[in-house]
Amino acid sequence: MTQPLSRRALLRGFAYAKPVLMALPPLEAMFNSQGTAYAAGTPVETRFVFWFNGNGIPEKYWIPAETGKDFVLTPCLAPLAPFRDDVHVITGIDSPAARMPGPGNDHHRSMSALMTGTQFTGRGAGGSSLDQVVAARIGADSRFRSLQFGVSQESFGESVQRNMSWAGYDRPLPPEMLPHKMFDRLFGQREIGWVNRKKSVLDAIRHDAAEMRASLGETDKQRLTEHLDSVRDIERAVASLPPQYYKVEEPRYDGDMKDWPRIAKLQSDLLAHAFATRQTRVASYMLTKCQGLTRFPWLGYTAARHHDYTHRDGKAPGADGPDGQRIMRDICRWHVEEFAYLLGKLRSIREGERTLLDNTCLLYVHEHAEANDHKNNGLSMIVAGHVGPMQMGQHTRTTGTVGDLYWTVAEDIMGAKLAGKFPTGSRKMNELILRS
Repeated sequence: MTQPLSRRALLRGFAYAKPVLMALPPLEAMFNSQGTAYAAGTPVETRFVFWFNGNGIPEKYWIPAETGKDFVLTPCLAPLAPFRDDVHVITGIDSPAARMPGPGNDHHRSMSALMTGTQFTGRGAGGSSLDQVVAARIGADSRFRSLQFGVSQESFGESVQRNMSWAGYDRPLPPEMLPHKMFDRLFGQREIGWVNRKKSVLDAIRHDAAEMRASLGETDKQRLTEHLDSVRDIERAVASLPPQYYKVEEPRYDGDMKDWPRIAKLQSDLLAHAFATRQTRVASYMLTKCQGLTRFPWLGYTAARHHDYTHRDGKAPGADGPDGQRIMRDICRWHVEEFAYLLGKLRSIREGERTLLDNTCLLYVHEHAEANDHKNNGLSMIVAGHVGPMQMGQHTRTTGTVGDLYWTVAEDIMGAKLAGKFPTGSRKMNELILRS
């Protein structure tokens, strides 16, 4: 009979006399006989992801015409078809703080309002972002109170455009945009052999893993093997990146031509690993920047930059016409494809009788609604996962605010009790909550 295993069990190894620790994935031996809690009776942790894409959406291709459970997935939302019952599309959300008088352009004001519900300060956001509000209340027992993931590096470069996580007034938490650095961070001790990609981090814990495998049941042996194989797959993928992907370059006005889907999937794999091994409970994910300058060679669009398609200034011919709207459609569909990839990764990881996706709440946001008009009312968002009372599988139109939604997510879904309402919040958004 397999002995119960602590949820904090680690694989321990040594390399050059430096300790190496590798957290384990959820194994059957960690849970009670029903798979509903850890063996010691501790509830399974919930997690939170705050996901951002810049520059808004083409509403005609993004917002479903129907509400309720029978809504039709639009061209932009089509990648969510396998996850229809795992998502709740919410439209019509207002961001009143973006219209308060003050410094900055529409992007500056909208980004601060979206992340924190507060005004742009002239340098950054005017308060704590939602992910940090949640992390302050549920992240204390984790190795990392929160992690910040980034992908595309290109934007106009000011602080509020390049950061989505804020610890407080003018206190950005920059996203880590280099997968090899995130890999090294998650695996602890920076041993020079694998920092230079000439050895594997698994070399240091191979003996300890063999000893642990001998004590596990057949299902857990397979899960441990799959976990170590997945770590090695990520490690190889990181090692295969070309040299230009090992540094963050200064933003260039003309944008860049890097393969951001490749980086996005690596970052999603690392995020899922961090959640599965309980290294953190809270993460932000900045796929593209606010006012981003990226071009999209993988979509066949290199003549203009992302931000160019949101203006009627002649930089992207046809930006305000049918051709430009179709290009925005394809860009936003790629955004949703990457979000769907993360949902699939989380759903593939078992935690007792549930999956990691079941135990995670994800919130997907943009700083604008209709991109060409830079709208900051009528925002469209996606909530995903199955934490607590989340009501999934439908489209809801609402008149609530960013603060209403975030207050509901923080308290009613994540159990992160706030000292007061989230800025701009006045009511709980009960449309999100499944009532018995």
